Amino acid sequence: MVEPLFERLALVGVGLIGSSIARIAQARGDIARVVVANDRTETTLSRVSALGIADICEIDPIRAIEGADCVILCAPVGAYAALAAAIGPHLAPGAIVTDVGSTKQSVIRDIGPHVPQGVHFVPGHPMAGTEFSGPDAGFAELFGGRWCLLTPPVGTDPAAVAKVKVFWERCGATVSVMDAAHHDRVVAIVSHLPHLIAFTICGTADDLADETRKEVLQFAASGFRDFTRIAASDPVMWRDVFLNNREALLEMLARFTEDAQAMARAVRWGDASYIEDRVMRGRKIRQALIDINQA
Repeated sequence: MVEPLFERLALVGVGLIGSSIARIAQARGDIARVVVANDRTETTLSRVSALGIADICEIDPIRAIEGADCVILCAPVGAYAALAAAIGPHLAPGAIVTDVGSTKQSVIRDIGPHVPQGVHFVPGHPMAGTEFSGPDAGFAELFGGRWCLLTPPVGTDPAAVAKVKVFWERCGATVSVMDAAHHDRVVAIVSHLPHLIAFTICGTADDLADETRKEVLQFAASGFRDFTRIAASDPVMWRDVFLNNREALLEMLARFTEDAQAMARAVRWGDASYIEDRVMRGRKIRQALIDINQA
């Protein structure tokens, strides 16, 4: 039997990601001896207790992280600064603090100043998720075959980074380490911009005249249904993501807007070759994702 990586793992937030980690820890036995679940509502913790996916449920984040040798923040990134300020003075010496947020420069900005000397801070971002949220949404296979990106600040203890890497590998993910600014630009195009477009398209459909809106919903083709699936994602989480990665997101949105205008000109003037080229490039990207098992 492989020894658990951690003696006491504290999950601050037990939505889709946190509850999936809890399920994996429960199923494998080599993640942590004790899993502590913390959330801001008693309702959520009651559900976690009923599901039996944590050893201890604790409403107070300070009590939840006391004595933990690994703390994972799984709340919306907008809550990180206040959480880090609250728990920072109570982190155990030698503990690892990591997270699952999809913006990394803001995470380093909001958490870093509250990490005491002797505690190791290894920001992380598992590139996995669904449109569902809450503890019932989690499942042990969520991270299987997906990427987890780590963005440790300069000077982070290599042993701590290696331990977090092993943690995510045991969760089923493939791990890559990169600079936080580079991470934010990459996810702006592959994750944040698609969500922004999906929310916007659904908003446009919702603003149509009642009769047209009814037909949009009644006759929705697969393309629109795919947008609605993305747009069903947690609003608080995505509000925080957009606001905390605004520079990279706005850069990618500007580039997309230019390309969309170019496509509009091609449609207006009947530039069939340009339209076909763009469609073919989309097909190639889709096939490339299939080839590397990311679709």
